[in-house]
Amino acid sequence: MHDVARLAGVSHQTVSRVINDLPNIREETKQRVLDSMEQLQYRPNRAARALVTSRSRTVGILSASRTNYGPAASIQAIEDAASAAGYSVTTASISGYESTSIVRAIDRLLDQAIEGLVVIAPQRRVFDTLAGMSLRLPIVTLQSTAANNDMSLSVDQILGARLATRHLIELGHRSIYHLAGPQDWIEAEARMTGFLDEMNAQDMPTTAPILGDWTAEFGYFAGRELLRMRDFTAIFAANDQMALGLMHAIRDAGLEVPRDISIVGFDDIPDSAHFWPPLTTVRQDFAELGRRCMALLLGGLESGEEYSGSILPTLVVRGSTAAPSSR
Repeated sequence: MHDVARLAGVSHQTVSRVINDLPNIREETKQRVLDSMEQLQYRPNRAARALVTSRSRTVGILSASRTNYGPAASIQAIEDAASAAGYSVTTASISGYESTSIVRAIDRLLDQAIEGLVVIAPQRRVFDTLAGMSLRLPIVTLQSTAANNDMSLSVDQILGARLATRHLIELGHRSIYHLAGPQDWIEAEARMTGFLDEMNAQDMPTTAPILGDWTAEFGYFAGRELLRMRDFTAIFAANDQMALGLMHAIRDAGLEVPRDISIVGFDDIPDSAHFWPPLTTVRQDFAELGRRCMALLLGGLESGEEYSGSILPTLVVRGSTAAPSSR
């Protein structure tokens, strides 16, 4: 900091004021300091600043997965929103769903003096573990229908599933299967509930949902097994990857989507518009989810108030659904 001050011809207190974005600094002086910082490749020491200000300006993310599209998109959106607000983000992934693994991941985040925590791990055991830890910091839970923490924010998963199921029913389908996600995921349970609720509301016959694992591979093998019976005209898959696997199995069987079987997915991953045919799916606005997450978290850091919120999903109708064939 003293080197920057000498090069800019100002006091080190002025450099400190520029770094901390304090008011009442002439624009010319501020720019001279910034230019000097760039020339010297000076970066403020975040750890040292935390010691002086008692603020790390760091947000922690507890994540169950970095590979699935939804969590990965949410993490990116949170990082963008945090950076714009002057915060950094550190992430800890859960290696397993035992309580000890969850506690270790949270401890790693706490060791970095995080000021707030975002939870993108929609498994019940995660929330049970968090409830038993009595953490004294603001917590926002994402992509969950469970409001176990002071602040929660979610996409309405049940509504999204009902929109997908209702679309198939309105097209004239009466025999609809549901390929669900893993049983321990709260989101998978919510989407399954939405499917069953809409089928019951429309007085449609239902079969037991098939529990999957979110992967296209599972969707492919599930599709091959289902096609042995072929007692359905449409399938609502709990995510786009499993829907892709189903479409592959249908093509391998010499059938066509949607002429023979209609398919609906969930998430609207970037590739879903380029499946063949393009996939009808439920869109979640992950960027908006990340922005709202940081708004809630920063509000909690400033005032300690409680917040809640829900984002409505939308149905994106593409070429993978049509009225059932009369053949």
